[in-house]
Amino acid sequence: MTVLILTCEQDVTADLAVVELNANGIPVLRLDPAELPGDVDVSGEYVHGAFQGHLSVGGRMVSMQGLRSIWVRRPGTPAAGAVASSAWLTEESSQALYGMLRCTDARWMNHPDAARRARHKPWQLWLARECGLPVPATLITTFPRVAREFAERYPDLVVKPVSGSHPGDDGLAVPTTRVRPDEDFRAVEHGPTLLQRRIRTAADIRLTVVGERMFAARAAADPDAADDDGAVVDVRFRPSGVSWRPVPVPPRVADAVLVYLERAQLSYGAFDFAEDVDGIWWFLECNQSGQFGFIEIETGQPIGSAVAQWLAGEPLDAAGGDDPRPPGSGRPADGATDPTRR
Repeated sequence: MTVLILTCEQDVTADLAVVELNANGIPVLRLDPAELPGDVDVSGEYVHGAFQGHLSVGGRMVSMQGLRSIWVRRPGTPAAGAVASSAWLTEESSQALYGMLRCTDARWMNHPDAARRARHKPWQLWLARECGLPVPATLITTFPRVAREFAERYPDLVVKPVSGSHPGDDGLAVPTTRVRPDEDFRAVEHGPTLLQRRIRTAADIRLTVVGERMFAARAAADPDAADDDGAVVDVRFRPSGVSWRPVPVPPRVADAVLVYLERAQLSYGAFDFAEDVDGIWWFLECNQSGQFGFIEIETGQPIGSAVAQWLAGEPLDAAGGDDPRPPGSGRPADGATDPTRR
């Protein structure tokens, strides 16, 4: 039984899990949809009520019925690397590949349908609050008047993109930035704008969840870094040298996060929290395909090993590490059904 990993060639984070799978003799097929058609080929046959599908990468053929799990990590756009690439060919290739993979009994991390919904930040904020996670006061609007009224209620605000990405620049993130006190908000009429009450951050928290296993890391904030109006307050844009260290997950946060993943139908999530001066973890977002390599390297937490074990669906000799959550955090007993494994 083979583990299929859909990701680009440059995805170093995926390598952390691949090493563990290889060490335990679990067959792995790594495939970038951008290379379909070309270096990647697919074939599916629907005959006499049965489906038979096959994948080929670099001449290696694998039966789709022999897939134990599918990890949708950072796949390229289907047909993006084709000689005659076009929007039509992208749609055809996407329909063929993902449509056939949906016909298998493999487990997904994460299923494309669930992942697509989970990317919507407005829905994330609503779901987090429904699950009991603290969420800062937030406004998404194209009405300047509404934005001004919100700023009067919450004078200390940050602005961030709704989607998290920069228009026309794949992979280029727009930093979370403080709103100046004299902002007139006329620009919000040109596109949806997300305004959020700024949390006076004592530390940034990255909580990586694999199935039921949680790996939390904390990076202390610079108390003077965000004093200026219009300052960037985004951990991704901090100067190098910021160190992450492992921390336990508060039981109430752990319980709420498990409910979040179950309701979102996710088996993996990278949660970002802002820890305030009172120790409260405020939910900011959940990236359903977030990076974990930098956290594993700095903290030594075996996240790649946990991912490999989930994909294998069985204990691995190379997998290790303790569950970082404290007693009473809501962790099911060994052998209990994991509702997020889908």
